[in-house]
Amino acid sequence: MLVKIKSVANVGLETTAIEVEVDVSDGFPGFNIVGLASKAVEEARERVKTAIKNSGLAFPTQKITVNLAPADIPKDGAAYDLPIAVGILAASNQLVVGNDIFYGELSLDGSLRHTKGVLLVGLYAKDNAIYVPIESANEAAVVENVTVYPVRNLSELVDHFQDIKKIEPLKHIEIQELVIDANFEVDLAEVAGQEQAKRALTIAAAGGHNLLMFGPPGTGKTMLAKAMAGILPPLSSLEALEVTRIYSVAGMLDSGESLIRRRPYRHPHHGASPAGMVGGGSNPLPGEVSLSHLGVLFLDEMAEFPRSVLESLRQPMEDGTVSIVRAAAHVSYPASFTLLAAVNPCPCGYLGHPRRECKCTDKMIRKYRSRISGPILDRIDLHVHVPAVEVEKLTVESSNIESRNSNQIRNDVINSRKIQTARFAKENIYTNSQMGNKHVKKYCHLEPDAQRILKLAVEKFDLSARSYFRLIKVARTIADLENSESILINHMAEALQYRQQI
Repeated sequence: MLVKIKSVANVGLETTAIEVEVDVSDGFPGFNIVGLASKAVEEARERVKTAIKNSGLAFPTQKITVNLAPADIPKDGAAYDLPIAVGILAASNQLVVGNDIFYGELSLDGSLRHTKGVLLVGLYAKDNAIYVPIESANEAAVVENVTVYPVRNLSELVDHFQDIKKIEPLKHIEIQELVIDANFEVDLAEVAGQEQAKRALTIAAAGGHNLLMFGPPGTGKTMLAKAMAGILPPLSSLEALEVTRIYSVAGMLDSGESLIRRRPYRHPHHGASPAGMVGGGSNPLPGEVSLSHLGVLFLDEMAEFPRSVLESLRQPMEDGTVSIVRAAAHVSYPASFTLLAAVNPCPCGYLGHPRRECKCTDKMIRKYRSRISGPILDRIDLHVHVPAVEVEKLTVESSNIESRNSNQIRNDVINSRKIQTARFAKENIYTNSQMGNKHVKKYCHLEPDAQRILKLAVEKFDLSARSYFRLIKVARTIADLENSESILINHMAEALQYRQQI
């Protein structure tokens, strides 16, 4: 008997319909899987056979042929276990199924395991019913107009289709109810001095701009970076769903978790490989740049990262996406992140320090700084010096200036983001940093004085076209923080002071 069971294949963030054809016929007992199946899919033979037997169900002692169609699409992973098992049971007249979608990995005892990519299944199966592992079902429950049946094991599924005991579908989960504020590991008020760096951090958070902090060790660069998470605005419903898609396909959602609830903050070690940074593998998975989508990617001691890793950031920083090309697949992942980097001025770190002597030669300094190429620096909107802090500012008693805390700054950032959300309501972007040249011309009105100072800066410093537009974007964010419709001369002047490079 031949039956056809619906399932899906996830390649990157793209979901394709897969038809699992199962034929149980007379002949020499055997179990074959065809249809461009990977090693993991071929191993489903033993998992499915043992799971059916351990569930108290009958495994056919006949010839079983499973075809995963269409045959030209690579099939990888263990998510085909459930549709194959259901197909065998249906073909051997042990249950009758409809046109629903089945997706999940089986354990040897017949229970279903947490399976990556379930959110993508839910997004694909709108207006249809899906049967997925109970530990992953919450991912799909955030999608509207899809019926999600959380399956605990094969026995429970058979009882459901035989009307012995029905599985109750999950109720729809509202995304906005799950989104929570960022946690405050470090409050900006705890950072002594560094008012200019705090201002640059505010601008970066408000507009999603890349920021490079350079200065000697121990001046608070890492502390400032950790405080960044506390001033970022909460995710919107659409943003939360977009980020969760990436974490779902990467298998990085915890069992029972339905949504990524905070903006990502990734902090990779400087030993990361290019594949770890931008993504890769035979079945390409997202790297750090995609896991940081709509959040922050912090590179501490940026100059210590391999040159190849830093150069791999060029395209994602410019386009907001990363394309991974392999022989078997061509995959694109979103990678619209805010780069936050910290670097020392020289190998020893004390160049220009008021109290410590630098022991580096000119050659050593040039070699150290050359590790970060000009094109990478050109893609960083804000460059800020983080100098050594005076002793007087470190003592609480001597501090006469009340530093603004993260909550106060965060409110400014949220208000700025609201302005940007309204501005880009009809565009497929969220922040000023994501604007293309056409958006800059449309939404960034410069007053005559601001135009004049920008023109002078371009001529004097021989700025590239990329720098020109990035300056305007930063000025636009500064204007938004001050609730100004037009970009004034003071907004442009402040943007220009952050073009200083190491």
